[in-house]
Amino acid sequence: MTSILEPARSDGSTRPADAGSGGGPQRHLRVAVIGSGFSGLGMAIRLLQKGIDDFLVFERADEVGGTWRDNSYPGAACDVMSHLYSFSFAQNPNWKSTFGKRDELYSYLRDTADRFGVRPHIRFGHELLAARWDGTARRWHIETSQGDYTAQVLVSGTGYLSEAAIPDIPGLADFEGTVFHSSRWRHDHDLAGRKVAVIGTGASAIQFVPKIQPTVGRLDLYQRTPAWIGPKNDKPTSPLQTKLLRGLPGYQNFRRNFNMWGREILAFVMKRPKVAGKMQKMADDHLKKSVADETLRARLTPDYVMACKRLLFSNAWYPAIQQPNVDLVTDAIARVEPHAVVTADGTEREIDTIVLGTGFKATDRPIAGRITGCDGRLLRDVWREHGMAAHRGTTVAGFPNLFLLLGPNTTLGHSSQVVMIEAQIGYVLDALKVMDKKGLASVEVRKTVQDDWNKRLQTRLDGTVWNAGNCKSWYLDEHGRNPSIWPTYTWRFRRHTKRFDPSEYRLATSAGAGLPALNRT
Repeated sequence: MTSILEPARSDGSTRPADAGSGGGPQRHLRVAVIGSGFSGLGMAIRLLQKGIDDFLVFERADEVGGTWRDNSYPGAACDVMSHLYSFSFAQNPNWKSTFGKRDELYSYLRDTADRFGVRPHIRFGHELLAARWDGTARRWHIETSQGDYTAQVLVSGTGYLSEAAIPDIPGLADFEGTVFHSSRWRHDHDLAGRKVAVIGTGASAIQFVPKIQPTVGRLDLYQRTPAWIGPKNDKPTSPLQTKLLRGLPGYQNFRRNFNMWGREILAFVMKRPKVAGKMQKMADDHLKKSVADETLRARLTPDYVMACKRLLFSNAWYPAIQQPNVDLVTDAIARVEPHAVVTADGTEREIDTIVLGTGFKATDRPIAGRITGCDGRLLRDVWREHGMAAHRGTTVAGFPNLFLLLGPNTTLGHSSQVVMIEAQIGYVLDALKVMDKKGLASVEVRKTVQDDWNKRLQTRLDGTVWNAGNCKSWYLDEHGRNPSIWPTYTWRFRRHTKRFDPSEYRLATSAGAGLPALNRT
């Protein structure tokens, strides 16, 4: 069997001069940023714009782009309008259509890195191996695959869709054909004429299945739970629109803000399952118009309120899965044989390729197992004991000077994640400003403040479609708690993160054992 995952990496053949090794000096940074997707790049750009250049971005791959670098599967695209799914401070007047395609978004991120001059601050091929808080020196000790550093502030920009979730299926490791996850697409593996099993029918599968269906010999599509799918109103950008975007000052900003505020209506709907149920008619009508066979339509109809799971959009999914070479399988997978998949009813289907469209570890973030706080505990262990949580989705008690971009409860079910990222970046910048003004060595959110924030947040989640209780989604953890979704309007999150309030934090004024600290209660 070929490897399920082939993570993007630099060859890492040289060690940069700024990293200490073998007893050599370590470079100390004001800010260390992990990851160079939307979060990491946005943080780097805004740091430079604020005149802070003593920072590095550590990227394990050999190029920027994050999820849009890694997810190169056929048909990969965004479900949010391009004007909104891009930085407000780095707008692009050249989008080719309403919704950006993968290659276009990837190019946008690379071009943005060039445009704002952040590449000299990026260290490619540097995977974070461990980060440990030093309470005496009040700094982070950072170990990467190419050397060690220290930093006053650590910013994680790894997001929640960066680590593939591999299903625990008996026999999968012994399959003698080719297996790969959709986020590590094997472009060197020709699917023409092959017998392919696709496991999963989520956001990735509904995009790549219509692209590979005409090519493969046979496609067995294993569906655990059907999704609500709406039509995708994707249109090419007209010459007039392009002219206005390029030449009319303020027009693109208007389009972006109009879409952002319009999407806030969806937050109102999704907070109320009964209202969402009425809106569900859009997706139900799309299904009825697309699938004439009543038996098949029944198998494709969810038994939960729309948006309990992520709402998907596609015009090509239903036509593709009704083609003669596609078999929709709704029986559970019992095991994988060396050349076949066997379902619970005993049916054995011969295949030579398995594509995993099984999503990501959204509520079990691997980076949490690499960050050690002030009491010597891993962030992973803290979250396993108390549940994944943070204050304002950004800071965590017991982890001074750690800021998480797209941290707990910052996922949106109605708008663009870039809106949330920019709000959090602003919060980090204000924290740095406060630290400078007060001469602070470290800030650590107080546990009582964090607990109060999350108690209010979980109360707000009660009664929403995301906590409706009649579906299992990646928003929920193993205990049924929702550590993922921001349950209300983005303007509220932006208001909550507009200012860094030092009264919510334990503030240390200087580094060194026994030196004074403020607000230690």
